[in-house]
Amino acid sequence: MGKHLYVATTSAGKLADFRAAAEAFQVTIEPLPALRTIPAPAEDGATFEANAAIKATYYSRFAPGALVIADDSGLEVDVLAGAPGVRSARFAADTGMVDSPDANDNTDVWNNIVLLQSMAGVKPDDRTARYRCVLTAARDGVIVNMAEGAVEGIILEAPHGTGGFGYDPLFYVPSLDQTMADLDIEVKLSISHRGQACAALLEQIFGPLE
Repeated sequence: MGKHLYVATTSAGKLADFRAAAEAFQVTIEPLPALRTIPAPAEDGATFEANAAIKATYYSRFAPGALVIADDSGLEVDVLAGAPGVRSARFAADTGMVDSPDANDNTDVWNNIVLLQSMAGVKPDDRTARYRCVLTAARDGVIVNMAEGAVEGIILEAPHGTGGFGYDPLFYVPSLDQTMADLDIEVKLSISHRGQACAALLEQIFGPLE
């Protein structure tokens, strides 16, 4: 019988990251069945660890006996004391900046604008940041394992690149001399913070790769 895990997400980007990492372990990762019909829990934790635990324990109760993984991830900027952190997806919304009901979803655009405004005048050497992910596995409402991954970078003063999503056009990776939005998908998956967290978690669950 093959190795199988459910993940509490329908995000295509997250699924790609997790599946790329899981392939080496010969593990199949699929969205939790009927996930879209399950009311979401309140993600009111103050840390990535807390929110990942909330989601994993909650959603695992909808798949008795199965391992269910859930993550919380986002951007941490040092000069902003770790913000936007757990509010990464809602950074602009927290300032009252939202789309009108008939508009396209410009969440990423607004979030990037708020980030640039928050860092106006910050010197290049002080623009350090990281993408961070905490991934938790739970069974029947009980946490089984937790792991994390991170990618270090620098926040640019203007966006560059057309790929990716979220803060990728502003997130420059010095070791690759490109933003996350510049990278081709294979390279991005190879350094992904979510991929790193997934590989670390799978090693805990299934043992190290031979």
